[in-house]
Amino acid sequence: MLDLNQANRRRLLKMLGGAPMLPIGGVSLAALLAGCNSGDDDDDDSAPPVAPVTFKSASFTSMAAPSLSQPELMARTTVASALELTFSDGSKRSVELGYEPFFMTGDAVPDGKGGTVVAGGYYNLAGAPIVDNSVPAKARQFFSNCPDGMSLLSLSEPTKVAGVAGNALYAVVQFEYQSMDQAGKDMYGLLPSQIAVLTLSQDPNTGKLSLVKYHTVDTSSVHGLWITCGASLSPWNTHLSSEEYEPDATTAKASSSFQAYSQNLYGDPAKANPYHYGHMPEVTVNPDGTGTIKKHYCMGRISHELVQVMPDQRTALMGDDATNGGLFMFVADRKADLSSGTLYVAKWAQTSGTGPGAGTLTWIKLGHATSAEVKALADQLNAADIMDVRGADPLDAAFTKIRYSGKDSWVKLQPGRNVAGAFLETHRYAAMVGGTLAFSKMEGTTVNVKDKIAYSAMSRVDTSMTDGLSPGFKVEGPAAGAVYQLHMKEGQVDSDGRAIDSAWVPVDMAAVPELVGQVLAARDALGNTHGADKISNPDNLKFSEKLRTLFVGEDSGGHVNNFLWAYNVDTKQLSRLLSCPVAAESTGLQAVDEINGWTYITSNFQHAADWGSVHSVVRPTLEPLVKANYKDGFGASVGYLTGVKIGA
Repeated sequence: MLDLNQANRRRLLKMLGGAPMLPIGGVSLAALLAGCNSGDDDDDDSAPPVAPVTFKSASFTSMAAPSLSQPELMARTTVASALELTFSDGSKRSVELGYEPFFMTGDAVPDGKGGTVVAGGYYNLAGAPIVDNSVPAKARQFFSNCPDGMSLLSLSEPTKVAGVAGNALYAVVQFEYQSMDQAGKDMYGLLPSQIAVLTLSQDPNTGKLSLVKYHTVDTSSVHGLWITCGASLSPWNTHLSSEEYEPDATTAKASSSFQAYSQNLYGDPAKANPYHYGHMPEVTVNPDGTGTIKKHYCMGRISHELVQVMPDQRTALMGDDATNGGLFMFVADRKADLSSGTLYVAKWAQTSGTGPGAGTLTWIKLGHATSAEVKALADQLNAADIMDVRGADPLDAAFTKIRYSGKDSWVKLQPGRNVAGAFLETHRYAAMVGGTLAFSKMEGTTVNVKDKIAYSAMSRVDTSMTDGLSPGFKVEGPAAGAVYQLHMKEGQVDSDGRAIDSAWVPVDMAAVPELVGQVLAARDALGNTHGADKISNPDNLKFSEKLRTLFVGEDSGGHVNNFLWAYNVDTKQLSRLLSCPVAAESTGLQAVDEINGWTYITSNFQHAADWGSVHSVVRPTLEPLVKANYKDGFGASVGYLTGVKIGA
């Protein structure tokens, strides 16, 4: 700890007042610094004047990857990194980091009414708990082990909620899926995704957040939710959710998994309509800690991973987590209103096929629509009404050959169905009109506003990116993935020469050299098949303007433990911040530069102990530990990074 005299301590407080400060775990910053010396009152008039010193920059020191020498560190969320602050006089202060959970799924948490609810618990559209009866003697409500996207926010006029002793903040958390029932049966995609609003009490002295109310959002007005993955906070302070892996409307009704989803949602295996899923939900938080939801049907029916709205509050760049996925852009008609606008797909002109490759981008207009217009079509049309889709060549020139989900397909649009095709069969339609549908698992998307650069995580650069079967597209890899950067400009036109009404249009795409994964020639001692000191299968992305840092969360089958990384875009330094429990994915990432003077980096994980071949070396040692830590593998944590102590 620091050994400060009185003037220096007061000087440090002033310096830190302008710096990004992570919440301190239960100890106020003033008290922490006061404990560093035995001086008297800070306001002693006899103290020498303090020269003005200002915050200059921030960086993160990297932690080592945990190993079997300390197996307990591999079996839980482990943080051993630090935030280093640099000031205008050249001095530095280091803040050691830790992790603070709000809850573990399956916990009994306060409902704000004097009772409790199950965190991450599942409900059908009638509001009744969905019960896991797979082991009759242990029947209980299903609760998710897969929390994913999260948005931390404040409201200008929060309602006083019982239990909020400090500032009222809110977090919206979505639960992507449940990986298994108690009997071990795969439950992926069989339960309707849940979404919750957390009311939090922020200690003004420490920044610490405490959960005081958990509210499950009623999704009956939007036909329930389908596999909610990544999320972002809109510029107008709403939670932009996602529905990835849209059900294929040509086959869904006959699919046993989609029927099971419909049964759990409606109590009827035939009622769910596949065209109601694969859209972009938006949650508005109310001051009393409740939330309301709507879906935007006009942003394309794709494998929505994450939507990033640009500072103009109109342009949205969208990740598309699919094989033969595309890069899509939506330009809304009005600011802070995604209910109508124009949808585009990118066309890639390759400039390099080396490694992850590079290309320039132009844009094809798919169409303009309102959400209400597309919703009406979704309510009444089936797949055959929109497109004739064949799996074998019909030897008919009226059909267009495309690649769809890794396979050849032949499609023909039905007469007069351009709007339905563009907005309900978006993948097929975009490929049919010449868009580049060659990307593989394009996941997190975020923006660096100052440099006007968007970032996109390509979790795996393989399959449709490397097979050479998509026109004009073939790169080398790696399967370990890469993060691409996209420069954005104004004054762009679409493929028909019409002006695009946005100043935030991506014009090129290439990997960030430091953010390319490494496939190892042979497994390392722990079993990693991807280099442990490089990113592997990047997924979650968020950018902090104040920290000038891109945060990258992994969803990797090549790392034994998945990591959360920080990449400083100025210094090009890559730092490992956090290690997830073994076999868990890093989720829930958000970088909040400032709320009431405090900086937050949120972080969840999902599906701990989801074993794969990469875990063969460590599983015998770690399986009993991780099961003991996380409810036999059914629990997962929702929380954020904290400061542990301030050092010199």
